[in-house]
Amino acid sequence: MATDVVTSPPGGTPGVVRRFVTFLREVQAETKRVTWPSWLELRKATLAIILFTIALGVAIGLMDSLLQFLLVTVVAKVF
Repeated sequence: MATDVVTSPPGGTPGVVRRFVTFLREVQAETKRVTWPSWLELRKATLAIILFTIALGVAIGLMDSLLQFLLVTVVAKVF
């Protein structure tokens, strides 16, 4: 969390530019506290996501083809 408090200048709210700069400083401070994964962990996670996405795409494609075949066959027999 941010520890600095942005106070209003006399006579109004802080300017947009000042708030944006403060925001960027807080983001930079927060990214320094993040525990980043190692390259090996990153590669493993990326590979798992890619494989899962491919498997899910294949499963959806197979279900689509099967349902299309079944519905076309059933509709053809009804009419």
